[in-house]
Amino acid sequence: MTPSATPRKSRSPRPDAVLAEAIDIAREAAVDAAEHRHDVGEYIGMVMESERLAAHQFACTMRGYVGWNWTVTVTRAPRSKHVTLCEVALLPGADSLLAPAWLPWSERLQPGDVGPGDVMPYVDDDPRLVPGYTPTGDEDEDRVAVEELALARVRILSEDGRSQAAERWYRSDHGPRSAASMQSAAGCGSCGFVIPLQGALGQVFGVCANEWSPDDGKVVALGHGCGAHSETDVPHRVSEWPANAPLIDEESIDRVDVG
Repeated sequence: MTPSATPRKSRSPRPDAVLAEAIDIAREAAVDAAEHRHDVGEYIGMVMESERLAAHQFACTMRGYVGWNWTVTVTRAPRSKHVTLCEVALLPGADSLLAPAWLPWSERLQPGDVGPGDVMPYVDDDPRLVPGYTPTGDEDEDRVAVEELALARVRILSEDGRSQAAERWYRSDHGPRSAASMQSAAGCGSCGFVIPLQGALGQVFGVCANEWSPDDGKVVALGHGCGAHSETDVPHRVSEWPANAPLIDEESIDRVDVG
């Protein structure tokens, strides 16, 4: 049997004295690439990339580039003492300040970011939505689905979509645990200004239609409450001013004509 060959260990490139002395050449190249001369800071050191190929590094002093280095690669031909400049690059170091990982525009959006004129990207597999109702030809069944349940749309809320909306609304400032709810005398479920929602969400939520309420036009939990409830009133206080006894003028005489 032929013994297996022993893998060779990769050797580090030998130091190159000619390239090591090319600090001034490398610095001038970095200064030419920078916008300002003072953007190139102190010399950091040299790294041998391979045989007769080295990279000189200088600290970057530009604002916003903490820990970045100007890296200038130089080389030379065999048995030559002439140094050739290869490239200049601004590269991050081990402790450099880096930009956050890039995310597509559609994934960077947060609730409340969409303003007038903005358009959300279409999400084909949105888990919050399911296909809407497809007419079957049965008049009674189609009438209930289309007219009463309002299901005649391309997509409607899925169970996950309803659950997410319910949890978000319930935990918001319009839920039963808000400061206004804790101080209210009665909940929205008994208020005449609440418009109930259709479907399963209507068992827990409604829409406030009271212009005096801070929740006007918003979805509120039926356990929510505020000081503008239709059936509440402020207590009627008695005047704090003392009631004085009537003043009678006993010295004046009223003349009365008797017929």
